[in-house]
Amino acid sequence: MGRAGMSKGLRGLIGPRHAGHTMAADHLGALSLPVGDDGVVIGDDAEGRPQMVGFHRSTPYDVLLIGGLWTAQVLALRAAGTGARVAVETGRAREWSVLAQAAGAGLECITLHDVGRVPPMGATVGSPVVVVRDCGMRPPRGRVVSSPWQSVLTLLPYLSPVAPRLLRSATLVGVQRVSPQEAQQIGRILGLAQGEIDALPTLADGVTLWCAGRERHWVMTSATDAESGLLGVARRMD
Repeated sequence: MGRAGMSKGLRGLIGPRHAGHTMAADHLGALSLPVGDDGVVIGDDAEGRPQMVGFHRSTPYDVLLIGGLWTAQVLALRAAGTGARVAVETGRAREWSVLAQAAGAGLECITLHDVGRVPPMGATVGSPVVVVRDCGMRPPRGRVVSSPWQSVLTLLPYLSPVAPRLLRSATLVGVQRVSPQEAQQIGRILGLAQGEIDALPTLADGVTLWCAGRERHWVMTSATDAESGLLGVARRMD
């Protein structure tokens, strides 16, 4: 898990009125955040150490982000930067068009597709794929599924009737600022501590609680200068 795996413990980002977290080093592997070219930097922990997620895997990998478009777009851009082909399934192509045109210096490393229209991508170990599903509150079931070397990141702006199913099936879940009622529901499904539940409605823009099994990591995502030029500053609302 990045350089954090070399320390004895990892102290999470402190949310408003929220205590830090400490965990044993032998527990840090659950998120499978590797060091290497296939790792996507999702942000920094409270001590400024980069946190990475390996999207390129030989087994299916599903990520759910309950949060803002800005964070999903930063992750898509960074995944493309690791050499992945990124397919964005979206009903708001206009919001993605500038990013898709700018990525890859004219190469089609980020492609946009209407909802339900993502073609077979032919993912392989040498040509991994990340599918970003930006399909609103009720993303339809479809043929876009995770598979070896093809990870799927689903963006939900808020909770919806399909959220509990997605929360339970995802390997990795990221939660940004939500309402107190949503925080309670998410907390029940993910088994969050009360302090974590209380912190979720007060999180600053760019802060995400990432959960994998019983692991919890508070991460701040900050844009690079190039990302800021394309996407602006971090924001939860779009």
